[in-house]
Amino acid sequence: MTTKVTLDMEKCCGYGICAEICPSVFKLDDQGFVYVDSNVVPEGEVDAAQEAADACPELVIDLHTS
Repeated sequence: MTTKVTLDMEKCCGYGICAEICPSVFKLDDQGFVYVDSNVVPEGEVDAAQEAADACPELVIDLHTS
């Protein structure tokens, strides 16, 4: 199974919690807003990515498995 990330960039307020919890998946740009290098979450990072998504105050991050 593959887990993918979808970000709602319009809602991101730049808290950076996601990047603190799962820096291998979530990055912050020069203005402090989240982005990902790849929308595919590595197998060993799925739990941390889900924790980061759950911790987002603006609910910007959505993970889905296919």
